[in-house]
Amino acid sequence: MGSPPNLLPTPVTSAGQDGLAEVLDRPGRAVIALDFDGTLAGIVPDPEKARAHPGAVPALARLAPLLRSVAVITGRPAGVAVRLGGFAGVAGLEHLVVLGHYGAERWDAVSGTVQAPAPHPGVAAIQAELPGVLDRSGAWHGVWVEDKGRAIAVHTRRAEDPQAAFEVLRAPLYELAERHGLIVEPGRLVLELRPPGMDKGVALAEYVREVGATSVLYAGDDLGDLAAFAAVEKLRSDGLAGVLVCSGSAEVTELADRADLVVDGPPGVIALLTALSDRLGAPRAADN
Repeated sequence: MGSPPNLLPTPVTSAGQDGLAEVLDRPGRAVIALDFDGTLAGIVPDPEKARAHPGAVPALARLAPLLRSVAVITGRPAGVAVRLGGFAGVAGLEHLVVLGHYGAERWDAVSGTVQAPAPHPGVAAIQAELPGVLDRSGAWHGVWVEDKGRAIAVHTRRAEDPQAAFEVLRAPLYELAERHGLIVEPGRLVLELRPPGMDKGVALAEYVREVGATSVLYAGDDLGDLAAFAAVEKLRSDGLAGVLVCSGSAEVTELADRADLVVDGPPGVIALLTALSDRLGAPRAADN
């Protein structure tokens, strides 16, 4: 006998309520898209030690077969997100797509391979100059640089005063990025220098159109997810149904202010996915 179903929360906006109703009415035409860090995985001081919440893969494996598609959209390299998420070779996730580097890379579970263009030359140039920039700023103590291959992320979470280090580095890193044709994506105590032209909003909108979805639910937690929120709002204005979910954080309030539904971080996201699969009648392991 299976456990009782989780209660599905109600969005606070009429647009969100309409979007959720469309997902429930026609799940085979719905896309659920999710950020990784802060949404499927908790935020940790060392990004390499991040792992998907233990309930993430089981919840997605129950839900995905009922939907048009599930996509993970992240600033991380696609292959790294797949490894840290434990998404490869999971029954039920055969058609999962991971859009890494804000959509510049794509991993499909069907092929198990990553498709990606050549790296932007500005990334290598910045990598060479960054140590000097950090030294001159005086804010290098405790700052950790993450080489993402197609982007460089400067984390201040380990610094003695993380927010002060973040503010000190903002101007010199913006100047460095501009000089080499890159942009800066600020986040939760991280400044990421990456090529322009792609963001989570572009990646999400293109994918929704590619698969022919009529509804989309997007969940994120950070400033980089604002572009995806804007894409869902634009899709709604074009006639598609959409739900905006904020994986709640006291560090970022902008998403909560625009969200149709706020949940309590990754555990809340997993509870939402589980409640959706319960409502749609997906079998639980204990029921088989």
